Amino acid sequence: MASAHVLDHPLLQHKVSMIRDKNTGTKEFRELVKEIAMLMVYEVTRDMPLKEVEVETPITMARTKVIAGKMVGIVPILRAGLGMVEGVLNLIPGAKVGHIGLYRDPDTFEPVEYYCKLPVDAQERELIVLDPMLATGGSASDAITLIKKRGCSNIKLVNIIASPEGIETVRKAHPDVDVYVAAVDEGLNDHAYIVPGLGDAGDRLFGTK
Repeated sequence: MASAHVLDHPLLQHKVSMIRDKNTGTKEFRELVKEIAMLMVYEVTRDMPLKEVEVETPITMARTKVIAGKMVGIVPILRAGLGMVEGVLNLIPGAKVGHIGLYRDPDTFEPVEYYCKLPVDAQERELIVLDPMLATGGSASDAITLIKKRGCSNIKLVNIIASPEGIETVRKAHPDVDVYVAAVDEGLNDHAYIVPGLGDAGDRLFGTK
């Protein structure tokens, strides 16, 4: 079964504290989410394979290592996941970006896909699914299901803040998907918001209510 990894680097914890603060404005919130995503993907990609190459330095030839051609795809879940994309691209500028959007039918409670566009070679890429909050885990689980239906199997989920319930939902539905988070909070309130959380990440990113 896949694991849930809590990334507890001091810089991450510091920046997460700042985005929790209700007084952090939209501009600063957006910049912090970008920085947090960049710090997280640094850890998420720690297991990328390397190959040895030879380069010529100003002094002599050197045997050194580069990433072994492993292709990465980034898939933000609309809309809040968009706030994490730039931070990941800062570290992996060659990554391709897909997008997925879905909502839950109010009558059937089944996920309804309203947008999904992945890189044409997504099946050959390691896909990193992005969403700042993992609350009930329903949307993330459904998004991963839709991605798998398109033939993709190498998937990681990256969330800034998660609830224990959300992690468990994803792990039950997708035991092959590793989950990376910067904080695991107490749980969910009656409105399925993470407590203490940070409120609605999408609204805080884009200045809406």
